[in-house]
Amino acid sequence: MKVVPKVNTDGLYLEDELVDDAFNGVVPFYAQPDDQGADTEPTTPEIAGYNVGVPITTPGLFKPKFNLAVWKAYESAVYEAQEAYISALDDWQAKGRAEGEQPLYVAPKQPDELWIEGLTPEQIAELTKQPEPQPKLREELTNTQIAMADMYEQMLAMQAELKALKEGR
Repeated sequence: MKVVPKVNTDGLYLEDELVDDAFNGVVPFYAQPDDQGADTEPTTPEIAGYNVGVPITTPGLFKPKFNLAVWKAYESAVYEAQEAYISALDDWQAKGRAEGEQPLYVAPKQPDELWIEGLTPEQIAELTKQPEPQPKLREELTNTQIAMADMYEQMLAMQAELKALKEGR
């Protein structure tokens, strides 16, 4: 068993899902239909999201989003490559396998940008901005620094007195 990301229909990460080790690709999951009585027609289940067998490889995402459009384009490219290979293999076999070498299937490279940031730059800026210190805390900090400076001066004065007393003996 392994854990894969579960995303909504927009591709935004929802949670992790436990699946079989052999699972890969992107597979939809469906919303649970409302309780239907015996006199109602069954409804077509609605896609609620996807289980994604592609690991999140981009570190530092605030809200991971699976790019479903890029994935669908990749799936189309894989399908077209398979169709081209089958066609080339059929042609090669029709020619009696005598002309040239057997064609090889070359799968398209899986895109790197499948996982992207789901938050806007403004939302990230809002999340990462440092909070302004509250005026009361700033005042307390200033008072503490003043008190520490006063204590330091008193300590120096006491050290000087102690030194003078030791030398006077």
